[in-house]
Amino acid sequence: MGKKGISYRCGECGYEAAKWVGRCPECQAWGTLEERGDARPAIARVAAGAPSAPARPIGQVDLESARARATGVPELDRVLGGGLVPGAVVLLAGEPGVGKSTLLLEVAHQWAASAEQPALYVTGEESAGQVRLRAERTGNLHERMFLAAESDLSAILGHVDAVRPGVLIVDSVQTMASPQVEGAPGGVTQVRAVTAGLVALAKERNLPIVLVGHVTKDGSVAGPRVLEHLVDVVLHFEGDRHSTLRLVRGVKNRFGPADEIGCFELRDDGIVGVPDPSGLFLNRHEDAVPGTAITVTVEGKRPLLCEVQALVSKSSLPQPRRAVSGLDSARVGMVLAVLEKRGGVRFGEQDVYAATVGGMKVTEPAVDLAVVLAIASSVQDVALSPRLVSLGEVGLAGEIRRVTGVGRRLAEAVRLGFTHAIVPPDPGKLPDGIRVLEVATVAEALNAAMKA
Repeated sequence: MGKKGISYRCGECGYEAAKWVGRCPECQAWGTLEERGDARPAIARVAAGAPSAPARPIGQVDLESARARATGVPELDRVLGGGLVPGAVVLLAGEPGVGKSTLLLEVAHQWAASAEQPALYVTGEESAGQVRLRAERTGNLHERMFLAAESDLSAILGHVDAVRPGVLIVDSVQTMASPQVEGAPGGVTQVRAVTAGLVALAKERNLPIVLVGHVTKDGSVAGPRVLEHLVDVVLHFEGDRHSTLRLVRGVKNRFGPADEIGCFELRDDGIVGVPDPSGLFLNRHEDAVPGTAITVTVEGKRPLLCEVQALVSKSSLPQPRRAVSGLDSARVGMVLAVLEKRGGVRFGEQDVYAATVGGMKVTEPAVDLAVVLAIASSVQDVALSPRLVSLGEVGLAGEIRRVTGVGRRLAEAVRLGFTHAIVPPDPGKLPDGIRVLEVATVAEALNAAMKA
């Protein structure tokens, strides 16, 4: 039994227990439960107080104070819904080394160069000299960019009073600490207190704030779940270490679409927005090559052309290999079974490799038909037309199912010079300039692709 009036809280996930245990039952972390006072005081009656401002009819609320202001980085503005809204708090989360600090230095530089108020960049992970070196390397120096190396919330507030910035960037929220609460920086209590303090600062002064956040092994934002509820916008910064492509994906946005993406290319001299990223995911060949098929995937509201490659070769192993890169391995396995059962393509004793080009990761079912055609092309050693795109979800019965946004996808294909398309039945209104072949089964798709 625990002591009367005493409870124990996990410093990692916030789980509360009546008695101390060595391992947290919720997050499975060791030695994180800390003793605390009674967390359930008597409920006191709240007396009415004077409101900060009288309530007004919603039609009389001023909109100018909530207009978004462009950051100067168009791809980021696209995800934010036009730019940073005064008083908004944005959380940018990503893996170490993906380029979060580089992107935000670019934001601070563009803001300082174009806005009336300066930009304040607060770093808790690096020294001011280290940030200055990166800024010089990426060409992001400006006299109205202010830099401070702090890890104390009260010191950040002092810098804000002194500089009076138009935007505040905090890198990162897990390294900051509030002197008013106990716990180590990065713990649940500290992260919650620091975020709440910065949110209050943003709303009080109409100051847009961008917070950098860490992620866990599974890619979710580190810290308590309440962190994502407190902020206005949550962005995930994604990218493969072996690729220069970076994606900023909107997860939550109170001021714009929550399913938009922005594309960037990470270079030695900084990070650059890619307004037309389809070329990064295509490997154009002078001659048609067997085992390749082009499809159009949709990320957020942006159609992107993607090349699927497949290689089928005779196996020397008792159990043939199935290797997948950039695709959903479970769906590729299902497509292989359907192709063999419904399409009559045999590869039981052959290795099968399937991948996307340019480091792109595609998980939507619309890519199924392109995988089917790429594998069949490799098995038969017959190249498909380089001007052909294919769209469709493959069912276990061998049927080709409809996908959303066929017209928008094909309009992007027409813009990039494709002339033929294989799509499911009843695709809806289609753009001009492309010949469309509707197929209902995998067998029909194979016949149409070889004749296109």
